[in-house]
Amino acid sequence: MPLQNEHEEVDVLIVGGGMVGLTIAAALGGAGLEVLVVDRSPPPHQTAPAFDGRASAIAYGSRLVLEGIGVWSRMAAEAEPILDIRVSDGDAPFFLHYDHRDLGEAPLGHMVENRVTRRALHDHVSELGTVRLRAPGSVTGFDRAGSRAHALLDDGTRVAASIVIAAEGKRSPTRTAAGIRVTEWTYPQTGIVCTVAHEEPHRGIAHERFLPAGPFAILPIVDADEPDADAAAAPDLPWRHRSSLVWTERNAIAPRILELERPAFDEELRRRFGDFLGAVRSVGPRWSYPLSVLIAERYVDHRLALIGDAAHAIHPIAGQGLNLGLRDVAALAEVLVDAARVGLDIGDLSVLERYQRWRRFDTMTLTMVTDGLNRLFSNDIAPVRLVRDLGLAAVNRMPPLKRLLMRHAMGTLGELPRLARGQPL
Repeated sequence: MPLQNEHEEVDVLIVGGGMVGLTIAAALGGAGLEVLVVDRSPPPHQTAPAFDGRASAIAYGSRLVLEGIGVWSRMAAEAEPILDIRVSDGDAPFFLHYDHRDLGEAPLGHMVENRVTRRALHDHVSELGTVRLRAPGSVTGFDRAGSRAHALLDDGTRVAASIVIAAEGKRSPTRTAAGIRVTEWTYPQTGIVCTVAHEEPHRGIAHERFLPAGPFAILPIVDADEPDADAAAAPDLPWRHRSSLVWTERNAIAPRILELERPAFDEELRRRFGDFLGAVRSVGPRWSYPLSVLIAERYVDHRLALIGDAAHAIHPIAGQGLNLGLRDVAALAEVLVDAARVGLDIGDLSVLERYQRWRRFDTMTLTMVTDGLNRLFSNDIAPVRLVRDLGLAAVNRMPPLKRLLMRHAMGTLGELPRLARGQPL
């Protein structure tokens, strides 16, 4: 039955106010569309340090998207440039080195703590008269069959919109309610995330080490304003230098590592981290999450579009998950804004299918690449290890191929939306 007596009329209803959901809200609201965002968590909760302790790699192309919608200036001071990327296979002497100077002056990307990105997005959309946020709030019912999508919120509010955008993450209730099936597989791996303080500066270098249990990423983030609370134990060391650690471990071992007291946890950390940044220790809390892949069978339906993890979730091996979502934002925003400008129905399936065609190939390609890399490197089989080490060394000696791979990592290859090319909507 169609829902009746809707109380709010908007162009776009976004379900999910995380980083991807708020970015599409900022893009569409900045272009003049009326937007309502509904999320279960209020802004103070989302921007608290304990909510999400991760940091995300924001590729150069994704930075252009954030610049284009007016958000980057709010977070730039807390964004650490990634100047080099060094990829190695355990303790093997072969490696792959990406240097940003091979392509120009721009960094390969930036590392930004998720709480910083969330805060910048919340501050920005709060100043847009075209965007309203209902948080905490949830959608309890939908009817998308007619010329408008109708939604019932948990407080009894009825909303009518031309299109619903699902940005709730990979367990998206909106996607499930729409009957969109997914392909999913899990890895026998857990991601452990924490911040580490170290003696020597990281100099903007990101390290990806492949260990038998999976990738071990050491990612540069901005120095702390003050030394951490444990600095008194070693007053001669400058503990303000920090990196974000993404530690992939086997499911059977990860719970035991997470339960360790800090001294024992740090000892395990140092065994994998090494001493190339001097003394090192963990600071703050730890987070963990199971690793899996999810791909929706389609990204659109009548008056519905999926973006971010609601459409696809990949292995974090290359740090590209958020960047995929931001490219979704740039493509969908361009499709919707262009349609609105010529008077088309922005929720019509023929409009939304352009977005799906645009994003499908990029997503599937990166999903298969990250899955293949994880399977190739997450083992200690001697012949396989030799082949992959020789492969890393070969690529490192092929400048044209290296530059191509660097541009892909920067998000500057392929048929890019205007925002990802530094052009306005």
